[in-house]
Amino acid sequence: MNLIPSFSVDHRAIVPGIFTSRTDRVGDSVITTYDIRLTRPNREPAIDAAAMHSLEHIIATFLRNDPDWQEEIIYWGPMGCLTGFYLILKGNRSPREIFELIRSAFREVDHVQSVPGTSPENCGHYLMHNLGMAKWYAERFADYLDANAGNDLIYEYPRTDRLITDDGQKFFDS
Repeated sequence: MNLIPSFSVDHRAIVPGIFTSRTDRVGDSVITTYDIRLTRPNREPAIDAAAMHSLEHIIATFLRNDPDWQEEIIYWGPMGCLTGFYLILKGNRSPREIFELIRSAFREVDHVQSVPGTSPENCGHYLMHNLGMAKWYAERFADYLDANAGNDLIYEYPRTDRLITDDGQKFFDS
């Protein structure tokens, strides 16, 4: 099997930020998947699973209720590695164009008094939530975005150029 694009990014060099993971054409439409990375993979601990679950519920609710964006939202959900989230939107905007949406979503977490959708009827693991830790992670990430808004590194995946010979042989870092 071919390695998918998100596994082709050098995770040793990823910093927290807002990145375009992939852009796809579906019929006449374009959809874009964004990597909303809260922590540095393999350098910082994974986000607490209960806090991640709470962030998923709170931010998904915020995004789907935002009058300016709700028609564009396709999906918001956690990465399996618990270092961030995927956001899928209709259209093809740059990470800088969704910066304010993401920052606002994370700032909104501080105003929430309870996690939406946490009854047994609404959630597959309704007891696994941690609002206090969700607020801590949200504030940390929003503050980071504020401090780094002008830093290109939070908008562009790190890339390593690979030498390819004339006959197509690839050389990789060891």
